[in-house]
Amino acid sequence: MSIADHTTVRPGAPARRIGAFFDGPGGIVRARLALIVVAILALEVYARLFANPTFFPPLTEVGRSLFDTVLADPQIRGAVAAAIWQITIAYGLSIAVGLGLGLAVGWTSFGRRATFPIVLLLYAIPQVVLLPLFVLVFGLGAGSKIAFGFSHGVFPILVNVVAGMRNVNQLYVRGAQSMGANRIDLFRHVIFPHMVPSFFAGLRLGMTMTLLGVILAELYVSTQGIGYFTKVFAETMDPAPLYAIILLLAAIAITFNEIVRIAERRFTRWQA
Repeated sequence: MSIADHTTVRPGAPARRIGAFFDGPGGIVRARLALIVVAILALEVYARLFANPTFFPPLTEVGRSLFDTVLADPQIRGAVAAAIWQITIAYGLSIAVGLGLGLAVGWTSFGRRATFPIVLLLYAIPQVVLLPLFVLVFGLGAGSKIAFGFSHGVFPILVNVVAGMRNVNQLYVRGAQSMGANRIDLFRHVIFPHMVPSFFAGLRLGMTMTLLGVILAELYVSTQGIGYFTKVFAETMDPAPLYAIILLLAAIAITFNEIVRIAERRFTRWQA
């Protein structure tokens, strides 16, 4: 009798080995990296075999252009740095004003009924139609970009803060008040913990919209910002540096999103 006769083939063994690769503390990270690698390889194969290189260059060319064209140009590096601090200022203002107004509007039922419909009405206005007004008021410099980014980011935060305060169980509020809690204690121990999910959902949306507002302002009113260079590369049919700039903007958005995620994890430990 040969050795092969004693060998038992387990049909599920390869699947179990693959599953074991994603087990353990680092399994989620390995799964994310695997998805990213598969997506990059798929895009690279598609670009080289099927796509028109005039419109969709291979990712290797995009990466080379990122270092040889985009990051090597001091003007583009300066534009990226300017975009980052403009987004940071606009986003910080959006958080401060959105949280403050959201608390003021949502603190009482009368305030919500009286002012929240007005907030929703303003939120429904397409911000891009107001861009000429921002240019007239703040000029063509950084002020109009920051203000336009702020106008995009403040409303998602404000609306989500009010929605989160509406979901607070009033029995908890009255119970805390009956035990002598003041407004600060009430907000810290009752209202804020219950509105955290909505608040951070608003922060994520506000971050995305703030970045969108700043880039839109640069596309239309700037002659040296990152949006301007994006428009130049698009109009000159130079796709590799165009996609490289898009990757930079995506990296900026991911960085801000990770900061929000870390803060959310810090303030929601009690939910674990």
